[in-house]
Amino acid sequence: MSPTNTFASHNPLTGEEIAHYPDTSREEVFAAVDRAKIASIQWQMFSERERRRVLLKWNGLLSDRIEEITAIIVSETGKPASDATLEATLAIGHLAWAAKSAAKVLADRNRPAGLLMFNMSARVQRVPVGVVGVIGPWNYPIFTPMGSISYALAAGNAVVFKPSEYTPGVGAWLAQTFDEVSPIPHLFTCVTGLPDTGRALTESPVNKVSFTGSTRTAKKVAASCAERMVPVVLECGGKDPVIIAHDADVKRAAEYALWSAMSNAGQTCIGAERVYVVDLVADRFIEEIKSAALEIHAGKNYGPATMPSQLGVIQRHIDDAANAGGKFLIGGRDSVKAPYVEPTIILDVPENSTAITEETFGPTLVINRVKSVDEAIARSNASAYGLGASVWSRRDGRKIAAQLDCGMVSINSVIAFAAIATVPFGGVKDSGYGRIHGPEGLIEFTYPRTVVKELFRIPIAFTTFKRSKFADTFIKKVTQLLN
Repeated sequence: MSPTNTFASHNPLTGEEIAHYPDTSREEVFAAVDRAKIASIQWQMFSERERRRVLLKWNGLLSDRIEEITAIIVSETGKPASDATLEATLAIGHLAWAAKSAAKVLADRNRPAGLLMFNMSARVQRVPVGVVGVIGPWNYPIFTPMGSISYALAAGNAVVFKPSEYTPGVGAWLAQTFDEVSPIPHLFTCVTGLPDTGRALTESPVNKVSFTGSTRTAKKVAASCAERMVPVVLECGGKDPVIIAHDADVKRAAEYALWSAMSNAGQTCIGAERVYVVDLVADRFIEEIKSAALEIHAGKNYGPATMPSQLGVIQRHIDDAANAGGKFLIGGRDSVKAPYVEPTIILDVPENSTAITEETFGPTLVINRVKSVDEAIARSNASAYGLGASVWSRRDGRKIAAQLDCGMVSINSVIAFAAIATVPFGGVKDSGYGRIHGPEGLIEFTYPRTVVKELFRIPIAFTTFKRSKFADTFIKKVTQLLN
């Protein structure tokens, strides 16, 4: 049964309609999950080598047609073609790594059985959970969801993907291209729709949900899944700090912090939103970043706000910072000029301002001076969020990073961890829990199954009502010996 209702996707630059997509109903979502369950059973019967071959074939197809997906991303998000190409390239790279690494990462592991159970073999297997429901964001509509989709498929699961209603074309294209190489129907399904479609997916009989979005919505997703004991991966927002130590390469730190804050119109959960720079180099850092920022322009270096309602949030944060005594280095209260936001940097903003405490998700940056790195660390950790961070120090980068309450840190770089397929991606506190990418991302979409087997019989039996007094004495002696 095909959906009867549709919704339109729009170009955020012009507001014009791009295409119409099905607004998938609750019943249709449940039916899609039921079909995916059948597909997941078939997929698990494939050998690891066969699954790898299918996924690498998809990887090759995506690589050959990267210009197609780049054009869709540009039309739905408004970001520059160069940024869209980079995003797609990184997503394809993660798919290749997951496909090639799954067999090794998820291989059975033998475990020692111990002296007491010396006649037994013990093994731990990683078992696919079944059907993974993926709910994706609009800011990175291929890179972010593919961190769940590709790893879940490589781990032996079926996937039902609900893309953002702002970027449905990306999800539809991904499912279409996968169908061209998949030997199993309904193994990867896209269900487009408005928020009710995503809600239906969280209430459907999926075996796990991977969600990317706001902390507020993530809590609703977790609550919905908890009613059925369905585990979740939650990748939420961030308020990522940048720490500039006295021995930092100040010029480079300013260049990279600016890009981290402004690229993709600031619509990056791991982008810089606040800088803590020690007094000794603060003036030089501020001078460098101002000089660089004056060369950055909305509509040229980055695109519009993809979600129009975010403009109100950005305006509120700018106003709050200004009302609290913040000083504009560049930009001002009038920086929001729909659909764009001009680069905005604000100095000396009180730590209780919403520009510090809440995720802004726009091309804005707060820079505050601190007396020491210790103060910078304390302020960084005071946030309710704990996603990523950037540390700039020639000598103490690792020492500083080790003290930060977050899931990922780049030292003398920004956002580098997202491009490295071998490391996990995720946060703590209000930034969520669970991990995608790396071995942890493959393991995330499986569960451990323990299998023990008797290798040979011994005259002493423990797990029987016929256990002898000698057996009891033997157990006591061995336990005392082991302790």
